[in-house]
Amino acid sequence: MSIFEIVMLLCFASAWPFSIYKSYTSKQIAGKSLLFMYVVELGYVAGLLHKYFYNMDGVFYLYLFNFCLVLIDICLYYRNSLIIKKTSLTNKC
Repeated sequence: MSIFEIVMLLCFASAWPFSIYKSYTSKQIAGKSLLFMYVVELGYVAGLLHKYFYNMDGVFYLYLFNFCLVLIDICLYYRNSLIIKKTSLTNKC
């Protein structure tokens, strides 16, 4: 278990709730990059797999927690995209 890995994951975990809150309340996708979020998810999957197969310890759960936070933000991105599409269709009529 590396203290540096733990600090990195805790720093990331502290940033995602702000992004999630902004996504949820603004109902916008401006400033969000779906590709970026998927790349971050891929990184967390790699970390989870490494921990599972080579070095299982408590840090596994930090990777899992961060993965879930990014997944929530991805889901909100799709929700907000639908809201924007519905709004634009309503405004056209």
